[in-house]
Amino acid sequence: MRSAITASLVPQARGGPFVFWDGIADAFAQATALGFDGVEIFPPNADAVDVAAVHALITKHGLKVAAVGTGGGWLVEKLTLTHADAAIRQRAREFIRSIIEVAGALGAPAIIGSMQGRWEVTVTRERALAWLAEALADLGAHAAKQGVPLLYEPLNRYETNLFNRLGDTAAWLRAEKLNNIRLLADLFHMNIEEANSAAALREAGPLVGHVHFADSNRRAVGLGQTHVAPLIAALRAINYTGYLSAEIFPLPDATTAARQTIESFRRHTATR
Repeated sequence: MRSAITASLVPQARGGPFVFWDGIADAFAQATALGFDGVEIFPPNADAVDVAAVHALITKHGLKVAAVGTGGGWLVEKLTLTHADAAIRQRAREFIRSIIEVAGALGAPAIIGSMQGRWEVTVTRERALAWLAEALADLGAHAAKQGVPLLYEPLNRYETNLFNRLGDTAAWLRAEKLNNIRLLADLFHMNIEEANSAAALREAGPLVGHVHFADSNRRAVGLGQTHVAPLIAALRAINYTGYLSAEIFPLPDATTAARQTIESFRRHTATR
């Protein structure tokens, strides 16, 4: 398994669960100094990521881009894939396609989290899920052309009412036969929704494509009450070799949160 740390380029997200906030170059430099393997980027849109400049940072620091988030489409533009307005759904899909292209150029997957949206009074859950399946089929195929998977993230009940649990989401992906879609298992969301997070990881199995490495309070692992050892054992059992990426609050400050993360990562993933 590999370590990653998050960097936000979205001013509107200030105060949210991202560690570094002073640009991609700064994030790469700090990640390198602390010994991370990669950086996960949260941009406001595709144009905010200079692919050539990021490739130069990759070469300079020997790091990778772990993933690129699409949440700026929701946070800044209020776009979702399940909105009642067809024009907004189309704009959401185009926004995500552009992020997939940037991510693919960097050898990384894109993440669909908050842009999945939710069902409302005017949109039934069945209708919303049909729109979501259609969008994921299209966007998964687009990601495949870039040579990367597309990551779909179940969120907790306060952020979506579509899918909250990993096993339910995995069963739906399989039933819909959605290709090139992998699950993002966020340990913070799972702490809220799962009865047994380790069992949920085992149930999802090879569909797990990315992990957000966060404690129960969305702080760095080791600063909450999550029992991590069974989760690492479950990830090993399903042969997971991807990133444990810290989408966490920068508390008490960014450097301390990042250092706590890499120390926890090394302690929990050390070969025994």
